[in-house]
Amino acid sequence: MYGRKAMTTIQNCVVVITGASSGIGAALARCCSADGAKLVLAARRKVELDSLARSLELSGAQARAIPTDLSVRSEAEQLIRQTIDTFGRIDVLVNNAGAGHFGSVEETSDEVIAKIFAVNTFALWYTTRPALSIMRRQGTGHIINVASMAGKIGFPFNSAYVAAKHACVGFTVALRAELAGTTIQASVVCPGSVDTDWADKTEGGSMRPLFSASGPLAQRRASETGITLPDVEGIVAPERIAEAIRDCMLHPVPEIYTHRGSKEFARLAATNRLEAERRQLPMFLAEREAYEEMKSRPKLAAPSSQ
Repeated sequence: MYGRKAMTTIQNCVVVITGASSGIGAALARCCSADGAKLVLAARRKVELDSLARSLELSGAQARAIPTDLSVRSEAEQLIRQTIDTFGRIDVLVNNAGAGHFGSVEETSDEVIAKIFAVNTFALWYTTRPALSIMRRQGTGHIINVASMAGKIGFPFNSAYVAAKHACVGFTVALRAELAGTTIQASVVCPGSVDTDWADKTEGGSMRPLFSASGPLAQRRASETGITLPDVEGIVAPERIAEAIRDCMLHPVPEIYTHRGSKEFARLAATNRLEAERRQLPMFLAEREAYEEMKSRPKLAAPSSQ
């Protein structure tokens, strides 16, 4: 479908990574720097971003940190301009920046919806539009969008994030259709659970207590109902995702599934939604029970300023 041949190396390739200050983005930066790529690192957290860039430079890599709020179009477009000013080209753009939220549909405000879509979805246009113009002039390039298994199946109490990641998958599919017959690639990554600070930084409070409480409950519910839970691998290190993305740069594919069993379960959800939901039912019930218990707890009063 695409005319570009697979790369044999990413050495000296210019790779832009958003959301690079921690987690998957930071792991990918280290992975690519080890292979000799030239890196542009973007994220909102300047201190963490600068620290990462310095550590990579000490190991001999070329890395430029550009603090960027990807949800702001002017800043995202400036990131692409500064990349060209620094390195003169863009070989790979990895749209990895993202954020989640914690709350039921009824409790998700318009402000939260707008914020979640801004960073997870709207930012895809903000970076990809200017980057594509450059890649078309170069005659080559690769856009890699980091979605989630939440872009393939549903999870409770983070509906805006699930919807935004479904949009990320759809954006990539549409982009591939527009690039058909060209030498520019587009791929989407759909990780499952990853050992990062994502769950601690969700809008509306940390989701980690929900996950911790619901895990044992889900096993109990599965035993009570006789339902076999989906056979999908659990939490993996961000380095696993980084290596999969690096491999996609060398051997482009439309979709990347990083967890054992995740591709098969995504296919089940696409072809038999009722059966996929039946398999997830113990988890849904467990998370609802944990969520309602958490919401029933009295909130601590704010400390007095006196």
